[in-house]
Amino acid sequence: MNLQFHLLFRITVVALMCLLTTAAYVLYHSDRQARQATQSTAESLGKQLEFQLLSINAGFGQAKRFPDFDLWKQTGNVPGICVRFVSADSADAHSLCNGAKQSNLSWPASFEVFYRRLLNPGFEVTRPIAFNGRIYGSLTVTPNAEMEIAQAWENIRSLLGLSAITVLAVCLLVYLSISRALRPAQIIVAGLERMEKGDLNCRLPSFELIEWRRTAAAINQLAASQQQLLAERQKLAVKLINLQEEERRYLARELHDELGQCLAAIGAVAASIAQTAERQCPALVDEADHISRISQHMMDGVRGLLGRLRPAELDELGLAASLNSLVAGWNSRSGGKPRYQLSITGDCASLPEPLAVTLFRIIQECLTNIAKHSEATSASLTLTVTADAVALTVKDDGIAAELPFADSSGIGLIGIRERVTARHGRLTLAIAEPHGLIVEAWLPIEAHA
Repeated sequence: MNLQFHLLFRITVVALMCLLTTAAYVLYHSDRQARQATQSTAESLGKQLEFQLLSINAGFGQAKRFPDFDLWKQTGNVPGICVRFVSADSADAHSLCNGAKQSNLSWPASFEVFYRRLLNPGFEVTRPIAFNGRIYGSLTVTPNAEMEIAQAWENIRSLLGLSAITVLAVCLLVYLSISRALRPAQIIVAGLERMEKGDLNCRLPSFELIEWRRTAAAINQLAASQQQLLAERQKLAVKLINLQEEERRYLARELHDELGQCLAAIGAVAASIAQTAERQCPALVDEADHISRISQHMMDGVRGLLGRLRPAELDELGLAASLNSLVAGWNSRSGGKPRYQLSITGDCASLPEPLAVTLFRIIQECLTNIAKHSEATSASLTLTVTADAVALTVKDDGIAAELPFADSSGIGLIGIRERVTARHGRLTLAIAEPHGLIVEAWLPIEAHA
């Protein structure tokens, strides 16, 4: 869930809980007010009736007018209340209701049911009327339940309206505040995505909030460290690759100059022995021919090894001729299955030697992988040389249908990836339609100038 909506949801839940608590308190307070008003009315009217008894006993009042509710009607300020006086002998009863104002409010039936079950409106208060130790009767005050419900609903409705406006305003302010506060998070995520794609030159800005500022500083420091480590790793990889190529060149030269010359000498000596044996000792002719065949086989092996270590065409004729010779050799050995096709666009002679060697080794490894693992019937190699970069695409129609090996620990892919990374390039693997593997390598030229 989005952090903004998550926090907003929690704030809304807390606000609703507070609203429910406040509503419960308002209902309780309304009921307490109604009961206190009833109790106060009973007490006030009771004192008025007791004062009437005092006046009658002193000769200032008329007994036949007792109980007299006129004074209460004039001074009573609580509408919707009914009073009833019952004499002690229950022979006489008087009732009167204060003018209940009709409310224009209407309330939901469910609210009335809930209020009646929870708080029992219309609670009666009974008070005895006594004077000089004698009970003259009892006074009962009964409030109007509908008026109490109407007042409670009016309070709740006002509370709900005010609370709804408050909650909406708070949620809006919180959402805007959180959006503003979390805006750096989007910038940080975008920066991390760029770093994930290899753009370690990306740096995060300094933010206003200290927490975001410290986070950005830590990420920038991590990116700088990774950039330094990657640069050192690339330099080391370049040195190792160059040392490897130098070692291969040295071995090829030694094999050609030493072992090649020795094998050629052995072949010449074997031919001389065969000529002499034909005249003087014919029995040695077969042994001499056997020596000649062995030396020739070893010479062929040395030539193949020299081609793998350091093709002569690469130094003498350049990259294009070396690649054509390499592809022709694979087509000859494979018998046309798979059939390799090479397409070169641009001037390969303008490429620096380290970059040319890297491209040759990458193509050499790709052809080896196709022959060993792809079970393809055809493969195409496209090399495009421009002024500032070289693009290589190797595509086959083999059995590859998905890319669980995109980050494989296979030595071949690791070798290709290391060579491309060392030259500050990019390597991409993809699946061809309907199946087969596509290897795309992009290498800049200026890095090798």
